Amino acid sequence: MPPEAELERAFEDLQRIFKDRVTQSAMHRMAYSRDWSPRYRTAQDLPDLVVVPRSTEDVVQLVNIALRHSIPVVPFAGGTGMGGGVAAWRGGIMVETKGLDQILELDKESLTVTVGTGISVWALNEYLARHNLWFPHQPESKRACTIGACIGCDNDSTFGIRYGKILENLTNLVVVTGRGEAVRLGRRKASFSSTGYKLMDLMVGSEGTLGVVTEATLRVCPVPQTRQVRGYLLRSLNEGAQAVERVLSAGLCIDSAHMNDRERLHFYTHAYRETYHREPEVPDWAEVILFISWAGDEDVVDFAMDKTTRVLRDEYGAELVGEQEMVDGWWDSKHRLDFIPFKQKWPDSQREKKFGAADVGLPIGRLEEAYHRFRQIAAKWHQDVLGMTVYNESANRSTASVSFAVFVDDSSEENVRDFYEYVREMSQMAVELEGTMSSYIGDGDRLGGFNVLEHGLGLEYMKRVKALFDPQGIMNPGKKFETRWLR
Repeated sequence: MPPEAELERAFEDLQRIFKDRVTQSAMHRMAYSRDWSPRYRTAQDLPDLVVVPRSTEDVVQLVNIALRHSIPVVPFAGGTGMGGGVAAWRGGIMVETKGLDQILELDKESLTVTVGTGISVWALNEYLARHNLWFPHQPESKRACTIGACIGCDNDSTFGIRYGKILENLTNLVVVTGRGEAVRLGRRKASFSSTGYKLMDLMVGSEGTLGVVTEATLRVCPVPQTRQVRGYLLRSLNEGAQAVERVLSAGLCIDSAHMNDRERLHFYTHAYRETYHREPEVPDWAEVILFISWAGDEDVVDFAMDKTTRVLRDEYGAELVGEQEMVDGWWDSKHRLDFIPFKQKWPDSQREKKFGAADVGLPIGRLEEAYHRFRQIAAKWHQDVLGMTVYNESANRSTASVSFAVFVDDSSEENVRDFYEYVREMSQMAVELEGTMSSYIGDGDRLGGFNVLEHGLGLEYMKRVKALFDPQGIMNPGKKFETRWLR
């Protein structure tokens, strides 16, 4: 933790520049004391100061003050991360990035928009809609999740199977490094480049450990004329992944594909139960519900939907979900975020226990094996299974970004500790199955150091990269390279 005298001097320096946009108030600091990751319910990590910059120049001044006084800098976006990536467990200056919410330029001819990274995905799309455009990187937390958080966490998107993840939709950015310098990285508005090193790519998934990303140029798309969503029942996870690949190889363009096991479906059909007062009908033989959406011109969507249904039925014995209301309810929950007031899945499901997940990435041929081990590992660490969802996040490929979700009893410190042991063992399993420990949450304060099992000697090279961008180690310390959670 920073010495009290240095904090006071830093506060005075910041006040001269930011005036009422810097605070030491415990009440304000409390709002930045945790994210959505499972924590013991009274646990908190209070930053020492909170600052609200409104420009790249503001962040440059802030970081240089932090360097002068050797105080950590922690960027804070929507606070919806699930890996402790914003936990200021070493104190320091919390940078409230939502002040960087400007639309800097819309280039309709080139289909790009340049924004401050504090703007939420939802607010950006509300602006773009007035121009018949949209930004297709759509995490489920998009009402709160900012563009900076999408870059810093490399989170998943509803439409990843068509548009990829954030990197495929990002062409340029400005980052204020741990040297207190603003650096422009990327390829301006071009879609690709073969010159130089791909330094912009390093920022994706860096969780604020290399610098604060303040500006981003993004690719946008025309709003599709129509969208349709259907659900299909299948017998196994591996079969579901193969079916998605087969649909793509048939030449069909789909814009989302998600697989749920039976239990996870229960989580996403909350609105259906509230409306119809019963569970959706799922046959006993169906182990997987595959949801697919198509978007574009109406006649093209109709053709693609019909052809997809025939491929899945004839080649995989899939059965179309008969209750379209259930499918629409799932889509409302997953993408539209159109909830019944005061009866949302999050508050209703979180009153007694909290949502937690191991977010591993796997080869598509290992899903069934991973699912069975998930059940065993969750039982070993006393975790209440919520279920499994498979997201597809590579454009036009069947991939497996998997949420192995559980409910965590946050009234018990032991159960929270057991949850992180569960995440550790699930992460180890993923590496054994030739996958990755994290596909959308990030290392945060849960996988740091332990991730040497995945990266080997590469982790030492990552530390050298960190030292280049952040020689004093002030940028979000305690993330990527160490964890508080392993016993």
